[in-house]
Amino acid sequence: MPTSITIAIDGPAGAGKGTLARRLADYYHLALLDTGLTYRAVAHMLIEKGWPLDDVAHAIEAAKLVDLGHLDRKVLSAHAVGEAASKVAVIPEVRKILVDKQRSFAKAPQGAVLDGRDIGTVVCPDADVKLYVTASAEVRAQRRLAEIEANGGSADFTGILADIVRRDERDTGRADSPLRPADDAHLLDTSEMDIEAAFSAARDIVDRVLGS
Repeated sequence: MPTSITIAIDGPAGAGKGTLARRLADYYHLALLDTGLTYRAVAHMLIEKGWPLDDVAHAIEAAKLVDLGHLDRKVLSAHAVGEAASKVAVIPEVRKILVDKQRSFAKAPQGAVLDGRDIGTVVCPDADVKLYVTASAEVRAQRRLAEIEANGGSADFTGILADIVRRDERDTGRADSPLRPADDAHLLDTSEMDIEAAFSAARDIVDRVLGS
């Protein structure tokens, strides 16, 4: 196995790519970056400062200030921040700044795992291993509902499903860096898998690619 490897993981919301990224980073002792948090960090900064989400100048300023080494997942995981991030993420100048930072992160000496929407296609097109993790919209909605209920909340399955479908359409239909599998990505459908089965399948793909 190479001394330094880059694993790119893409896929729609709720497919399990974040959990797989964390498990693979731990297993192979690699640095980890959830690139979605970088866009959420920009959105959170705009919200905190009371700046409009469509204010390009302030969004650029916020993107330049984002520190990839200090991304607070708990704060940035708030639903409102996620909704705001989807609006910030369509600003080309913001994407360029953050992609440059993400590429620098990918050059970590020990190697790195990055997950997001455009890692294998835009951020790290030369990644050693590319995974495209997906699952049906219904399965992803059910997982999200279970997560909310496990944390003591309540939600409507129909509403969650509609939100996921809207996000999928937004991610795949945007002009700049749309969500799609890289031509050389390995597809992993987790619809019928629990996390252990998905992790085992992902690890088999990584080992096979690195060993070839």
